[in-house]
Amino acid sequence: MEEILKKLLSSANIQKFGKGGGGCINHGQGYLTDSGSVFVKENSKPGARLMFEGEFEGLKALNATGCIRVPKPIKVIDLPGGGAACVMEYIEMRGLGAQAAELGQQLARLHLHNASLKTDGNSESGELVTKFGFHVSTCCGYIPQDNTWHDDWPTFYSNCRLCPQIEMAVKEHRDTALKEKWSKLEPRIPGFFGGIDIFPSLLHGDLWSGNAASAEGTGEPVIFDPAVVYGHHEFDLAIATMFGGFGKAFFNSYHKVIPKSPGFERRQQLYRLFHYLNHYNHFGSGYRGSCLEILDELNAADA
Repeated sequence: MEEILKKLLSSANIQKFGKGGGGCINHGQGYLTDSGSVFVKENSKPGARLMFEGEFEGLKALNATGCIRVPKPIKVIDLPGGGAACVMEYIEMRGLGAQAAELGQQLARLHLHNASLKTDGNSESGELVTKFGFHVSTCCGYIPQDNTWHDDWPTFYSNCRLCPQIEMAVKEHRDTALKEKWSKLEPRIPGFFGGIDIFPSLLHGDLWSGNAASAEGTGEPVIFDPAVVYGHHEFDLAIATMFGGFGKAFFNSYHKVIPKSPGFERRQQLYRLFHYLNHYNHFGSGYRGSCLEILDELNAADA
C-alpha cells in the first residue's frame, strides 16, 4: 500500500500510524504523507470497487453541501492482489458527546439543502435534484443498493429498498413467513405517506451512532461510512434510534428545524424494517424476530 500511495499522492515518504483495524466489513489504516495524513479503507472482495465508488460519490455529495463535515474523498484504487481501497482525508475523532445537539441541527440543514436550491438560485450551492435515488449504486454494509431514479418516494422505497432485502432473506433463509407477511404489507405502503409532501433530501443513509463522532481539536460533528441517496428526510432518523441511538438532545435539535409530520412514528417503524432486514441479511437469524414483529405491527396498523 505504501508504494501505491507514493505514486497516487506524489509523496516521497509514506508511513503507517495508529493501530489500524477492521470493522465488520473493511480494514482501515492511517498513513502519514508529505502533505498530511490520509485514511485508507481496504476490502479484498470482488465487489469492493463498487462499494467504495458509492462511498466516494456519497462523501463527495455530502461534502459539497457544506452542511456537515465528512472525510473528503481522494481516490478509489484497485489493489494488485484483488479488491479495492478508498483513500480519504484523515480526521482524528473522539466520541460525539455534547456535540449530539449540534449534529441534529446540522443534519436537519443537510436534509433541507436540496429544497433550498429551488429558491436561492445559487448554482454554486449545487444542482437541484427532483427525483429519488442516486447517480451510482451505494452499499449499506456490503449489500449493493439499487438507486435507480424514481419520481415518487413510496415506490422507490418499496421497490429499491424493502423488496430486494425481502427477496434476499427469502432466498437465503427460506423464510416463507417473512414472504407471507410482506405480501400483505407491500400494497399498503403508499398509505403510510398520505397527506405529506415529500421532496428529495440528500441522506447519509446509514446514520447510526457508530458512524458519527466529533473532530479532535475543533469538536465539530463528523459523519462517515455513508450509504447516500436522495430520499425522505425521515429515513435518516430511523437507524439513529437503533443500536444505542443518539439520545434526546440530537432529536430535539433536529425537530426544532424540521418538525414531525403526522404519521411520523409509524413511518419510523417502516424505515426501521429496512435496517433490521439489512442486518438479517448481513448477520443472520438474530434479527429475524424484529423483522417479523415490525411486519405484524404495520400490517395491523391503519395506514
